[in-house]
Amino acid sequence: MTPIQGTGGLAGDALGAGPGPEPERGRGPAREAGPDTGRDPGRDPGPDAGTHAGPEAEHPAEQEAEHAAEQEAELHAGFLAEAAHWMHGLFGPADRATAAVRRILDVGSGPGVASHALADAFPEAHVVAVDRSAALLARAEARAAEHGLAGRISTRRADRPEEFARSGPVDLIWTGNVCRHLGDQQAALRSLASALRPGGLLAVAERGLPPRFLPRDIGIGRPGLQARLDAAVEEQVTARRSRLPGATSVVEDWPCLLASAGLVPAGTRTFLIEFPAPLDLPVRRHLHTRLHRLLADLGDRLDLVDRLTVEQLLDGDACTGVLWRPDAFYLTAVTVHTARLCRPRAAD
Repeated sequence: MTPIQGTGGLAGDALGAGPGPEPERGRGPAREAGPDTGRDPGRDPGPDAGTHAGPEAEHPAEQEAEHAAEQEAELHAGFLAEAAHWMHGLFGPADRATAAVRRILDVGSGPGVASHALADAFPEAHVVAVDRSAALLARAEARAAEHGLAGRISTRRADRPEEFARSGPVDLIWTGNVCRHLGDQQAALRSLASALRPGGLLAVAERGLPPRFLPRDIGIGRPGLQARLDAAVEEQVTARRSRLPGATSVVEDWPCLLASAGLVPAGTRTFLIEFPAPLDLPVRRHLHTRLHRLLADLGDRLDLVDRLTVEQLLDGDACTGVLWRPDAFYLTAVTVHTARLCRPRAAD
């Protein structure tokens, strides 16, 4: 594993489980120039990649989820840059990679931090940020403009896996924490693979190790709170997956799933992400947001003692709160699996 001091991972999955099903609402136009310009894809009633609000109908829970996604993405920018440069090397020498990669999809892009990293790593490529959240796509556009990348990063709103292929053919697809929010993960990978040109690469960042940020004994409540929170999140993920449209159980062996999608596994790498104690304020604020969402989402999965302990950790005025305590840290790991399309697909 590669430790990266003060860097991070993926947007759009601050708790390890996305928000619940999104209500139907109006749609905004896609904003990508090129194929399907002006398409208005239908909305999947189940949860999807990243977070799920649009500016036309913001709900408080969705606004909070988007805020958490952007906080996490900002913290994880270093990891995304490291991963993008690693993928650059998978295409061979620098000149070959530059020539080979001209069009990239960032699926489940959130606020566009990964899109920025991909644009930096592949300077001749155009990056299409794809997400279902119009609000986060607007942030991705703003970020691109702020960094002088408006001409190289465009956005496209899409909901269903089968829509991703309509942005193809592409040379590289990056997707972080997307498949877990889709009922049929194998079908989602097949759809993504169908957008690749021969020789193109699909990179899937899914799971790894959940974030750790508290010692075993924090001096309040019962020792082992972090482990119980992790267990409650896993139970919640399982329950939510069972309710997804078309939910299909698969062994989450990602190289095998990628091979079943018609691709040849090209390499897997795990990135260790670390912010040691004492934490800077932006990381503390992210942990505060994370704990607030955990408390709201887990509900009765926590017993009374643990709920009261989390409430104490959220107390912004108490020295035991996560905004102040000196023993808080941030440590997680993200695993990226890659696979290549080595021959033209039969339908081509």
